[in-house]
Amino acid sequence: MNVIKIFHGSLECVSSPEIRQPNRTLDYGCGFYTTTSFTQAQDWVERHRKDTQKPKSGFVNVYEIDVDFVKNNNCLWFDGPTEEWVDFVYSNRNNRNFKHNYDFVYGPVANDRVYAAFTLYESGLINKQELIRELKTYSLIDQLLMHTPESLKHVSFVESIEIPL
Repeated sequence: MNVIKIFHGSLECVSSPEIRQPNRTLDYGCGFYTTTSFTQAQDWVERHRKDTQKPKSGFVNVYEIDVDFVKNNNCLWFDGPTEEWVDFVYSNRNNRNFKHNYDFVYGPVANDRVYAAFTLYESGLINKQELIRELKTYSLIDQLLMHTPESLKHVSFVESIEIPL
């Protein structure tokens, strides 16, 4: 077993993760998004507090998962930005009818900097190879999506760390 900690930033304590339908298109489709970066989860909390009635705090929820299990069970795994990753993210963001059946998807986060480069690609201003070359110069943070109720059975809640806002 290769158990790692993963983090989910939220304005609430999430001891029992669930799959929710998003109100917008996301990199890897609907599901429960986590990262191996505490800082990324904390940044998410701080960015999204602006969308609410100014809560006094948010939470970085901490979980454990066996990464070997993830890799070996219906997982789409991207070690970095590749043509396949670009195609997958593009399909999820731009084709409302796009569906995938992976339990887990792992790869880079298309954060604000990545999103700006991706927008150039989507607009036809750069090609796929130029996009990938550009993204490889960034220090990319990861994300792990649990896409199905079955995948959530392999996530163990550890704690919620309150983040004062």
